[in-house]
Amino acid sequence: MAYPFSLFFTTISPMNSTQKPQRQFREHRFGEHRFVWIGVFFFLMGALPAPFPLQAQAEVIPFRWPLIVGTEQGLFGINRFGAAVPLWTGGAVRKILHRGGYWILLSDQGVLVSEDLRRWEPRNRGLPVKTIKIFEGGKKSFITQIQEIKDLELNPDHPEIMVCATNNGAFLSKDRGLSWESLGSLPYKTNGVKAVAAAYLPELTIFLSHSIYGLHYLQPDREGAVWSPLNAGLERLETTGNTDEVSDIAVVPAVLPPAALTGGASPEEPEIYVSQTFRRRIYRLDWREKRFISILNDGSSFGTIDSLDIDRERIRFVKEGAVMELRRWAQGEPEPLREDVKARLALSRRAGLKANCAVIWINGFLPHREPIVLSELWLLDDTPQQKEAFGREGLYLPVDHALDPGSLKSYLDIITERNLNMVVIDMKDDYGRLRFSPEDPAIIEKGRVFRPVDIETFLAAMKERGIYTVARIVVFKDPELAGKEEGKYAVWDERTNRPWVGYFDAERRTSYDERWVDPYSEEVWDYIAAVAGELHRRGFDEIQFDYIRFPTDGENLADARYRWQDTGMDRESAILSFLRHIRKRIKASLSIDIYGANGWYRTGARTGQEVELLAPYVDVICPMYYPSHFEQEFLAQSPAELRPYRIYFLGVQRAHRIARGQITVRPYAQAFYLNVSYDRRYYNENYVRLEVEGVRDAGNPGFTYWNNAGRYDDIP
Repeated sequence: MAYPFSLFFTTISPMNSTQKPQRQFREHRFGEHRFVWIGVFFFLMGALPAPFPLQAQAEVIPFRWPLIVGTEQGLFGINRFGAAVPLWTGGAVRKILHRGGYWILLSDQGVLVSEDLRRWEPRNRGLPVKTIKIFEGGKKSFITQIQEIKDLELNPDHPEIMVCATNNGAFLSKDRGLSWESLGSLPYKTNGVKAVAAAYLPELTIFLSHSIYGLHYLQPDREGAVWSPLNAGLERLETTGNTDEVSDIAVVPAVLPPAALTGGASPEEPEIYVSQTFRRRIYRLDWREKRFISILNDGSSFGTIDSLDIDRERIRFVKEGAVMELRRWAQGEPEPLREDVKARLALSRRAGLKANCAVIWINGFLPHREPIVLSELWLLDDTPQQKEAFGREGLYLPVDHALDPGSLKSYLDIITERNLNMVVIDMKDDYGRLRFSPEDPAIIEKGRVFRPVDIETFLAAMKERGIYTVARIVVFKDPELAGKEEGKYAVWDERTNRPWVGYFDAERRTSYDERWVDPYSEEVWDYIAAVAGELHRRGFDEIQFDYIRFPTDGENLADARYRWQDTGMDRESAILSFLRHIRKRIKASLSIDIYGANGWYRTGARTGQEVELLAPYVDVICPMYYPSHFEQEFLAQSPAELRPYRIYFLGVQRAHRIARGQITVRPYAQAFYLNVSYDRRYYNENYVRLEVEGVRDAGNPGFTYWNNAGRYDDIP
């Protein structure tokens, strides 16, 4: 780039009277090449393809595109005027890495690498794949895609070393992603990985954070290497032995801090910093002592710090609503990002793009300066994704109580007196029975109508009062369909060669009375889609799926077999395939009910209900944060009576962070007594009131009172 810039400035430089002939010559030359210079100008502004060699392009990128962003639509370069140029549009981009003259993307298509931001090469060989089943027109086909990568990092001192993680394990590449080898999983049965990193200390060391079991490290070049815990100094989730989740791990090349702090000694190893997802904390690792030292703690009861970006002087990070920076070698409070950086970041909004991640240059004419690299930028924009469903407060209405105006009136009175605006009612219940009269004959073939409610009359009564209506559909727990056609759709019992039934006492054959249909069955998906589609057409505002999971209870659970499972599919791919099938057919707001633990931790263990994976397909997630269903000492620290508030206040925010803000978290509030130790001591109207206050203080996304019998004497 030296030649074009020098020529440009020489051509238009001012001259004195003694240089007139030369000036005339240069003016002539400039006029002769005016189209060349116009082209150069627009190239630098990002409007034309590159006319220069790749090395020259790399040098002008900071000037041409002071901001590069990854979005759900791909990767874009944005010039100083807010005009965007697509650089890759093959999928969503979650993270951008830039080091050693090449670019790396973490995308929903896996890992991609480029040297020029134009030609992108997938680097996924050796990474696990997930199979998604598609069912259209009675025929099935399959999409094979890279399993979702939770995090991707490279070693800053050796950028050919890359490490990435899926939900339950880590993978290492020593050749810039050309090939990957598995580093195995942590020694636990549950998934829940969040972050990964690689450093030489002085031998190669891989770090991996788990939502429940904290941080671990592995030195893979050692014979017999195993994952070892590394959690000393990190804050734990109260009343548990679990380190609260580490959100990001940053490896910083060794630098020389001020001599006053080091006595003139140069550090020998890179530094490791970590942050936490559910509390605003940053730590620095003392590797020799295997202990973390707190360098930032704002004392808040909840908050998120993610996306650590650290240079010689500053630690930058993303939190709710802001990007902050902290002086690396000085004590003090974090400060908002400088105005020039904020102005760069604002260019994405001017371009009409919502950034997931960004690379930001401040000094366009100093390309040797490393840019600011940020991800998890959804934290800056916390507006509800589905405004119609947001903020709804209501109750579950047992369908038998809605069959006549007399029994319905008492619930309408409760809704009015408590200032509620939503009702959830079964249209396909826990026994697989249809509680309405379908118009579609295909629905009747697979279901059984039982004491149906008059949909039109019921919905008219709700709409008249401005009540938002939700049709609850129990999905895979379905005794009716499991018993049809000689168990064609049922989860199968390998030992008895009959439809599987969960037993809590296998010897005495004492049943949970749970009979399930196979979540891998595309014909079951079609049936549920038909039910949901008709209910929406007939007037329900929202369709809610319950038991959208695999069976989890029974001494004989190991005997359950899934005959509809196709090669390459696992539990998560079954749930994702089902939701993809539904989402293409139903235009209503969709909600799903999940276990409270699956909304609390980044895991879908045993059920397939992994919130991160489900969020793109639904509008609302409804965790069942029932205090009676957690371990009785969980968050029961003094004062113990505040436990319901803590569970809902923290639970709503945790699920929201895990889902990256893509959905509304509208939990079910426990409005029933269960004969467990905590409820025996504390359950009353105040117990329920504290749950509701927790939800409202967590952002007021809404809630649903749950009492299976429909008795709401305890709601405030």
